[in-house]
Amino acid sequence: MSLLPPPGPARRLALMALAVCVLSVAAAVVAFVEGSFVGVVWILLAGISSNMAWFYLRKAKIQRSGAAG
Repeated sequence: MSLLPPPGPARRLALMALAVCVLSVAAAVVAFVEGSFVGVVWILLAGISSNMAWFYLRKAKIQRSGAAG
């Protein structure tokens, strides 16, 4: 059984949110290494996008279980 839900809009949105999360964490690291406090904004963006990823993964899981049952 796959950890990811079947292809669909919720899975696509979850993967995009996860990509934004990873990229914003990388941008935050670069910003902090360069001594800029703009990294705080990137950390906040990472938090929001990780929450979005969890939301869409749970939504897809609920839709999958509803369709199976």
